[in-house]
Amino acid sequence: MSRAEATTDSVTTEPTGGAVRAPRPLWTFGLLRSELLTTFRRWRTLALLAVLAAVPILVGIAVKIETSDGSSVGGGGPDGGGGGPAFISQITNNGLFLVFTALAATLPFFLPMAIGVVAGDAIAGEANAGTLRYLLVAPAGRTRLLLTKYATVLAFCLVGTLTVAVSALTVGAVLFPLGDLTTISGTQISFADGLGRALLIALVVAASLVGIAALGLFVSTLTSSGIAAMATTVGLLITVQILDQIPQLHAIQPYFFSHYWLSFADLMREPIYWDDLVKNLGLQGLYAAVFGSAAWARFTAKDITA
Repeated sequence: MSRAEATTDSVTTEPTGGAVRAPRPLWTFGLLRSELLTTFRRWRTLALLAVLAAVPILVGIAVKIETSDGSSVGGGGPDGGGGGPAFISQITNNGLFLVFTALAATLPFFLPMAIGVVAGDAIAGEANAGTLRYLLVAPAGRTRLLLTKYATVLAFCLVGTLTVAVSALTVGAVLFPLGDLTTISGTQISFADGLGRALLIALVVAASLVGIAALGLFVSTLTSSGIAAMATTVGLLITVQILDQIPQLHAIQPYFFSHYWLSFADLMREPIYWDDLVKNLGLQGLYAAVFGSAAWARFTAKDITA
């Protein structure tokens, strides 16, 4: 990238040809709105959301068929790191538990994989399509464009999680009864309270994806191939998930971004157990800060010629 092109990031050119120094704001809602519309109108994004919505439907139908055959749905004891088995055994008693089960089923792979695809393509996809240079010249500067891309990925984290939750709630209401809930601790809470906890759990799950979103964005700044960035991000996700299951690595596992993902099950305790939840959110913030800074350092110094 030439010096003249680089300075375009902070200089506004008037119609007369003169240059006037005008610092740009780091944020404009017009750019964010345009990026959100572009992202959520893509067929790939819609396909990812459709897959996420289908998971609760399949789980709900499978549980319904199993119980109709007279079989009991298996479930382990309530464990902070394995909320799925404890929740799935309660689905037939209360359809709201399908929300918790679906989130526990999609969080280890489906949700982060979808985030990895969107984040990995954020910068590399523009470079591969040849549109990145034009975005940097006008109207966006590098820092502002990077912030907008990350905000869009975070928006997808929230939308993807809510898609799973809403799909699960709908299927649960159709196939199973609704009512007061029994928490993991064995106490009873009202349906309204359970619905509020379901929303809180969905927000915590979305926040749990902040780290993988920042990692994917950083990988996206390293290459001009969107497919390579997406594959690398998903590959790192799978690798970390495998390493998190090896007992010999227990000393470093608490530092893996996925280690505390299923701690959201603690929100279904009475009283709520906050320790692992706080560790999870703090770890996600750390990953976002480290890889977000790395993405900014790489992207602002990157030579973009096409």
